[in-house]
Amino acid sequence: MPKRILQGTVTSDKNAQTVTVSVERRFTHPVLKKTIRKSKKYRAHDANDQFKVGDVVRIRECAPISKTKRWEVIAE
Repeated sequence: MPKRILQGTVTSDKNAQTVTVSVERRFTHPVLKKTIRKSKKYRAHDANDQFKVGDVVRIRECAPISKTKRWEVIAE
């Protein structure tokens, strides 16, 4: 099964080996025909603590690492 890859901005790097990534998606509202922005936060595994707040990163789906971590940062 292919793993999903998302792109977003790091919003927090306070936890050890973990970053919080905010991923924004845009779509047209079916009735209002207006562009809507929705964002969702994902917690991703960052093994080397190399990403800081404000960095644009790509994250990939992976096997569960902890209770909340199901994603890992792809080194770019």
